Amino acid sequence: MAILIVILVLVVIIGIYVVMYNGLVQLRVHSQESWSQIDVQLQRRNDLIPNLVSTVKGYSKFEASTLAKVTELRTALNNVPDDDHAKKMEVSNQLTGTLRTLFAVSENYPDLKASAEYQQLMEELSNTENKIAYSRQLYNSTVAALNAKIQSFPSNIVAKLHHFTQIDYLQVPESAKAAPKVSFDD
Repeated sequence: MAILIVILVLVVIIGIYVVMYNGLVQLRVHSQESWSQIDVQLQRRNDLIPNLVSTVKGYSKFEASTLAKVTELRTALNNVPDDDHAKKMEVSNQLTGTLRTLFAVSENYPDLKASAEYQQLMEELSNTENKIAYSRQLYNSTVAALNAKIQSFPSNIVAKLHHFTQIDYLQVPESAKAAPKVSFDD
């Protein structure tokens, strides 16, 4: 009888261990998949940029340096190694800021603003920016769940044995935290 109890206890312990390990693996895979979703949306945005730049060039004599900066940042984003998430998001945030400047151009060029092609590109870029924001939230939520499991007892023991490490959250750049200045003075 004692042997049966020992075997039963061992089976339960092994079962709990397997469940904890599989939970950690699933969360790690989910965090990788959620990063992949961010990467897909960044690539989608990068694919739309040449069309936007071309459309804007056709309608305006907008400052060439802004168009060059958009193109430069797009190229830089494509050249960041896939595993350097922090650098990829840093360049992406810079690109977002430069795109905002480019979007403001439409206010000065009514023909551009009325262009169906420009409107479609703006809508697609806006949707893509929203998807990037959602994907960042999903990534951070998944990372939070994984990090919590890595720190929580008893799964922290399993995590340490199998070399699971915490993942960094995606951070909002300080420049994006500043309140925009709105002025109604002309």
